[in-house]
Amino acid sequence: TALESHPAFPAKINVEFVQVMDPTHLKMKVWERGAGPTLACGTGTCALVVAAIRANKIPRPADGEQVRVTLPGGDLLIEWREENNKVYMSGPGTFSFKGQAVLK
Repeated sequence: TALESHPAFPAKINVEFVQVMDPTHLKMKVWERGAGPTLACGTGTCALVVAAIRANKIPRPADGEQVRVTLPGGDLLIEWREENNKVYMSGPGTFSFKGQAVLK
């Protein structure tokens, strides 16, 4: 929580910690402001792959190839298509929580 609540970030922050396993496999852990460690973050995972490619941490895969990102909740596959500059994510959808809320 020290990083999340550091004075440099008055609105708090989300943080991703990343390890390059190989050119097509990244490992990521997510800390979300107000929630702490989470199982996954789709938008963060997509942003991670684009940032890793732009920072020359991994090469840009050929069109149609994906980067695997391993998160505590499972793997996501990310493709950044050069033809339209869009990012596509695929992965399993699993049930992770059941609860009730009282709304006023």
